Amino acid sequence: MPLNSVAPEKVGLCPQRLQKLMDVLQAEVAKKRLPGAVAVVARHGQVALFDSVGQLDPATGVAMTIDARFRIYSMTKPIVSVAAMMLLEEGKLLLNDPVASHLPEFAAQQVAAQVDGTVQLQAAGRAATLHDLLRHTAGMTYEFLGSTPVQRQYTQLRIGSRERTLADFTRQLASLPLIFEPGTAFEYSRATDVLGRVVEVVSGQTLQAFLRERIFEPLGMHDTAFHVQEQHHELIAEPFARDPDGGVQMRVIDVRNDAALASGGGGLTSTAMDYARFLQFMLNRGELSGVRLLGPRTVDFMTTDHLGDIPVFSAGSRSLLPAGHGFGLGFAVRKHLGVAPVPGSVGTYFWGGLAGTTFFVDPALDLFGILMLQAPNQREYYRMLFRDMVYAALQD
Repeated sequence: MPLNSVAPEKVGLCPQRLQKLMDVLQAEVAKKRLPGAVAVVARHGQVALFDSVGQLDPATGVAMTIDARFRIYSMTKPIVSVAAMMLLEEGKLLLNDPVASHLPEFAAQQVAAQVDGTVQLQAAGRAATLHDLLRHTAGMTYEFLGSTPVQRQYTQLRIGSRERTLADFTRQLASLPLIFEPGTAFEYSRATDVLGRVVEVVSGQTLQAFLRERIFEPLGMHDTAFHVQEQHHELIAEPFARDPDGGVQMRVIDVRNDAALASGGGGLTSTAMDYARFLQFMLNRGELSGVRLLGPRTVDFMTTDHLGDIPVFSAGSRSLLPAGHGFGLGFAVRKHLGVAPVPGSVGTYFWGGLAGTTFFVDPALDLFGILMLQAPNQREYYRMLFRDMVYAALQD
């Protein structure tokens, strides 16, 4: 069931300015820089904008539809973070649990330290915790964020392969050194994939089953899964075959078949309205349509900064965390009204996906926005454009 729709002016949004947003996106389609997109803007629990532009698949010319299926990549992370916090509320785990208390393969982790210009492995000073996994301070990384010796090992072992199971993935990752001491820096990483495996071990269910039974079905997210069923293959949104800006085009994952790996960090597919239901649940502080999955204070806890003075490790991670922002438990969180290059209230939280999907939630204004598209190399441009134009439409 979709969220209720309302005339934009009823919730303090200018209809002409929302139309201008869609006109700008349409102009990007006309310039052949954007294949297509679906946008949602909601306020006070009502949908003020739900529209599509462009093409579902530029190879066929089929028009984009509002029920298109998108690879949401890292927009999987907030959902898996919610799963972990549900288990916390049930008393089945603590945030200061060492990862190794649930996944013994992480018991003897080593840190790759630079000593006299060479890399030496040293025992970790303290164990990474579940808190570290949630806020990306566990000493893990992503291979595409740099070319350190640890990141090269990730690449050599094809750590991102979707052909191994989640259990095999965590065993492989646990054998690799950490890039820094746990708790000493923020580095965006494969930590949420490990968190997904913790959810499996603690719950006794596969990650797919837990998410489906405990989150997707209760919230009415019936079109969200780790692959798209055959009867909906014609609804899969696709990127251009070649990058319109002349860059190296990223290969997107094949979501037509169920992969061995249920990637808690980046494997889900979804629709704009399914993800809108998830964000409304978050904006309602843990409840949607009479179904409560988290307590209000737990949602508040997740969507506040958990880094404090912890520095950002790499330039690659810094590019993902704008100035004036920290990181909570699965979300970037705005700490200052200014500083950042996009508008937003203090307490606004957001994240996006590698193929271009993005969202933000502004609790102070009771507002959220979602932009679904598959344009990997242009993702930062459209994320900022979308945010600018949604805030421009506010009338109060």
